[in-house]
Amino acid sequence: MSTATHPQTAAPRHARTGALLLPLLFTAALACLTALPAGHQNRKVLWSFTGACALLCAWNIALLPGIRGRERTLTVELFPKKQHYIQACAQAAVFLYWGWYWRPVYAFAPLILAQLLFAYAFDMLVGWSRRDNYTLGFAQFPVVFSINLFLWFRPDWFYLQFVMVGLGLAAKDLIRWNKNGRRTHIFNPSSFPLAALSLILLATGRSGITWGQDIAATQFYPPQMYLMLFLIGLPGQFFFGVTSMTMSAVVAAYAFGRIYFGMTGIYFFYDSYIPIAVFLGMHLLFTDPSTSPRTELGRIIYGALYGLSTVALYEFLGRAGMPTFYDKLLQVPVLNLSVKAIDAAARSRWLRALDPAVLGRSLLPRQRNFAYMSIWAVVFGLLSSAHALDDNHPGQWLPFWRQACQDGRAYACPYLADVETNFCDRGSAWACNEAGLMHIALSRSGEDLRRLDPAGAAKPLRRGCELGSAAACQNLQVLTTGSGSFAAPPPALDDYPIILRGSKGDIRERDPAALAARACREGWVTEVVVGQASACGGL
Repeated sequence: MSTATHPQTAAPRHARTGALLLPLLFTAALACLTALPAGHQNRKVLWSFTGACALLCAWNIALLPGIRGRERTLTVELFPKKQHYIQACAQAAVFLYWGWYWRPVYAFAPLILAQLLFAYAFDMLVGWSRRDNYTLGFAQFPVVFSINLFLWFRPDWFYLQFVMVGLGLAAKDLIRWNKNGRRTHIFNPSSFPLAALSLILLATGRSGITWGQDIAATQFYPPQMYLMLFLIGLPGQFFFGVTSMTMSAVVAAYAFGRIYFGMTGIYFFYDSYIPIAVFLGMHLLFTDPSTSPRTELGRIIYGALYGLSTVALYEFLGRAGMPTFYDKLLQVPVLNLSVKAIDAAARSRWLRALDPAVLGRSLLPRQRNFAYMSIWAVVFGLLSSAHALDDNHPGQWLPFWRQACQDGRAYACPYLADVETNFCDRGSAWACNEAGLMHIALSRSGEDLRRLDPAGAAKPLRRGCELGSAAACQNLQVLTTGSGSFAAPPPALDDYPIILRGSKGDIRERDPAALAARACREGWVTEVVVGQASACGGL
């Protein structure tokens, strides 16, 4: 930092303020993005861009008098941190792979670039508003990428993306404490705005203005997404020693899921032991080394708390009738605030003996990191082989839930009705008929408060009739007239590409033999495509 005070050594006025051209360049680049279709096709997106540019320009102008009057000299220091660009590369890999199987990600890319340009200009202006020196690197990339891996606002509300980015960067610079003898930020700069906006959305009941649910669901579309996240997390784990946080979070959530399954016969998260979006958060959201505990035992505790808090939030949000995709976002700032207490507990005489660092005192930091990674690789391999972290979890397929419903498992029948309704909306006439019949059954049992009126079954049955299901037409008449019996035929060939997809993306396979084989693998043993029973070994 330098401040000129003597007339003979004072920096020229243009030198003192010339650095302000840098945020103006980023602002100009942001303005240029309005020429792209993503920047001007929706008028409210265009206004969001315009408002962001106006704010940055006004801030630039407002800084000029103070800099000239106080003879401040603004400087820029180039200092790219490995922590930032390694994490940014991992996040970019997720976008590329996810977007290949869900193309709205690629369509949203120009809007992510806009947030990145805004982040650089905003961060510079925040920095120069408080000090003379600004450190230029890649810090903005992981902040913007992390925000956009979990929450997008729809076009009419896109300006809130800029609000999230600005809030995160401002919190990083303004909300700080002394930690381990140095002044540092308290909150993870991406998780803080995600949690803050999530709370506002929940309080106002406006989650529908986001793509949050779609993001959480479609991140499972790519094949072997768990393996992909495991692999892209390895470089950061090797260099920054965050493996223990990820591993303990995964193990804690999985252990709870196994206990829950043993007690109830169904899966807590329904279609997985650990939802893919939660698994992503366990790798690339809460593991920021700057805002996590320093002790190795503290990091294990921190990770376990994250894993168990996702469980608690999922249960709380579900019971409250709120969207559950916030389960990996809300708790991170609270965990950030607890890191000093966690480290203090880990150093206490009661827990000090449990610290893994005691066993690895002879190892260098990178050697310890590699040891943790080796253990994590074994754990991941075991969980994958048990179908806990792969594409073949049985909870995503209808046969499991049909059997669980028949067995009288709690929550199984309402969830089955939800899945069948979803498949009905996607165009399966068979699923529409089944959803209607399940609605009628639930109205009689009273198990689902959303389906107490049997007349509500008319909607899926009518949809099934329109799609060509004779059984749905018959059942609609029975429901309306009160006479006759309900029919429940097996799925037709046209239904299988829809009802076999589970929680993955669309099935493009149309060959009857291949569909029958897939049906058998998923448990449709007695209802395979007619003429293809040999695919199930002759059953």
